Amino acid sequence: MAIRTLIVDDEPLARRGIREHLAQQRDVVIIEECRDGREAVAAIKQHSPDLVFLDVQMPELDGFQVLQAIGAERMPAVIFVTAYDKYALQAFEVHALDYLLKPFNADRFSKAFQRARLQLEQRSISDLSNRLQSFLDDLKPNQKYKERLAIKSAGRIFFLNVAEIDWIEAADNYAALHVAGEEHLLRETMNSLEQQLDPAKFLRIHRSRIINIQRLKELRPLLGGEYEIRLQDGTRLESGRRYRGRLQELFGR
Repeated sequence: MAIRTLIVDDEPLARRGIREHLAQQRDVVIIEECRDGREAVAAIKQHSPDLVFLDVQMPELDGFQVLQAIGAERMPAVIFVTAYDKYALQAFEVHALDYLLKPFNADRFSKAFQRARLQLEQRSISDLSNRLQSFLDDLKPNQKYKERLAIKSAGRIFFLNVAEIDWIEAADNYAALHVAGEEHLLRETMNSLEQQLDPAKFLRIHRSRIINIQRLKELRPLLGGEYEIRLQDGTRLESGRRYRGRLQELFGR
């Protein structure tokens, strides 16, 4: 019987890599590829796959939020995929959950896949559900969002209250924090920083931009599903099409 597989990752190259590795395995059918957590939740509910390759860091909903939305008891076999989440790696190992650390090679992929295949063949999904639920229970206390960020500048470190941030943009390997007309560089990726900020207060509008919702002044629809976003300080930003769902959901449209 073929293993019906779902690939979930916001990076096209990562999805392609998983797809190519799966092509070397027997009896695999890729039923869908998803670019973010919301697509993943819908696909899991619609298709009930046997196995999911689930990226941890994604826009819309991250991998952990997908797990919470589906529920441990209804979640198929899962192999988490992550680039740098140290806490996640420790948690996966404690709960005997399989993961792939990017970048991974063919041997590591094959080992993870064979463990998932064995799990499916032995019908041990109920045991997986217990481990996933335990994982979720342990994860909850660690979901406290940052209130301050440590900024290194000119040989000193100062602490910035996140509530002071107007908006954030990607700047190579840094995130540029815009605060009252000033710019501060923080060595974080946008995906990592997004996970640290309260989604009730900060909204990712583009792969390269996050805004403080309290600084939002006006939204103007543009052609193609994007929005022009105006902040209270006069800054004008444009949203990405794939993030319009968050904007529409937030403002009831």
